[in-house]
Amino acid sequence: MGNDGGSIPDRRDLVKSKPKAEQADKNNQTIAAWFFCALSKRPLQEPIVSCALGKLYNKDALIEYLLDKSMYGDGEEICGHIKSLKDVKTLCLTPNPAREANTSSGDTKKGLFICPLTLKEMSGTLKFVYLATCGCVFSAAGLKGVTSSSLPTPPSDTPPSETIESPVVKLEPCPQCTVPFSPTNDVRTINPGEEEQERMREKMLFAQAMAKASKSKSKKRKAATSEVSPEEPSDAPSKKAKQVTNHAQSAPSMSPAVSSIAKKVAEELSQEEKKRKANMSSAVASLYQSKKSTDTKETFLTMGTFTRYA
Repeated sequence: MGNDGGSIPDRRDLVKSKPKAEQADKNNQTIAAWFFCALSKRPLQEPIVSCALGKLYNKDALIEYLLDKSMYGDGEEICGHIKSLKDVKTLCLTPNPAREANTSSGDTKKGLFICPLTLKEMSGTLKFVYLATCGCVFSAAGLKGVTSSSLPTPPSDTPPSETIESPVVKLEPCPQCTVPFSPTNDVRTINPGEEEQERMREKMLFAQAMAKASKSKSKKRKAATSEVSPEEPSDAPSKKAKQVTNHAQSAPSMSPAVSSIAKKVAEELSQEEKKRKANMSSAVASLYQSKKSTDTKETFLTMGTFTRYA
């Protein structure tokens, strides 16, 4: 029943220590990153795409997420930076022949794909990269050995503006498809570490800001051109008048005989008009008088009004 001296309590029985936090298994994390889709958690199957942060996705799962954001609960945390298929690149992968020969599909010791240059397996033990221009995948060591310039390894203190834009951008052909790429801007690491992923995120945000700035500049230019274009119709009448004057100048001149006859007819008509006005009565002639004429007498009642009896 106790207190009889038969049992001696130990410190482990009296003091309860705080349990240690469970640490994730690095091996399981590596297998999940290199063999399974980051969004759907299903095994990777071609076509496989990758974002600017180097994560691997099944293309069909990513399309489902873009059509319905509520399909995956943690989709916004994993790939919230992906707004359309333009933000990802379809990868050109080389299948592993050793894995294809093995009938067991659940074997995670051998990588799904290999580097076409060094034939090293893409299983997470070695660093792999892909080119943003064509999507070809290589091991970092293999690509570094083929290209003339070394791969970019910017320090953490380097601002993204210096890593993206350079005064002279040297392009090199892809070792697999010969598409030109920039070793400083177009090489992206697959499943990078935390520090490198933060640098890639800053680089992505800087590129997005630059794209928005270029779009706003293009919109302002279009607005400026649209404001100038409405002024063009106002110049149209002057152009038409110039065309009419040019046409009149280019018209053939009348012969002297015809012009003399026309002058005679005009003189006769003017003389007849003078005779007709001379024989007019004062009432009828008042109709042809100008308003500023002071011949007629106006009274207070008829001032500013028309009357033939004024």
